[in-house]
Amino acid sequence: MSEKVNLATGDKCPDFEISDSNGEEWSLERIKEAGKTCILYFYPKDNTPGCTKQACDFRDNMKVLQSNKHIVLGVSKDSTASHNRFVGKYDLNFPLLLDEDLSLHQKFGTWGEKKNYGRTYMGCIRSTFVINPQGEITWARYNVKAKGHVEMLLRELGLNE
Repeated sequence: MSEKVNLATGDKCPDFEISDSNGEEWSLERIKEAGKTCILYFYPKDNTPGCTKQACDFRDNMKVLQSNKHIVLGVSKDSTASHNRFVGKYDLNFPLLLDEDLSLHQKFGTWGEKKNYGRTYMGCIRSTFVINPQGEITWARYNVKAKGHVEMLLRELGLNE
């Protein structure tokens, strides 16, 4: 992919088909057929402090999300074994999608150049997309912070009551 993808609110969600760590298939079509709103979030790595905080925040708010017809899907380039350890260790109650070849990251523009302590490298840009049942992106943010992200998302979606 030569051109940098930068999705925004109002854009049509890229079509995708991908498995989660349990071997279940997920696709844009499946999300549309379910008639639910999907929160698709990209995170750098299983079992790291920020990613754990973010995943546990989604887990702890799942009741309010599900009662408002939202599903949550986490995405990283980690392996099935890594995802399953992460899910088990923190009792995560939502699927983690497998994107070892970075194809989903590339479709959403979440893989790119990062800088940390003067070092430049390629990595996951922590990002979240909300996809409505019609397949449109209703909320998109790149470079989100792990801490406080779920709380901010709930507030912006009007679900924090």
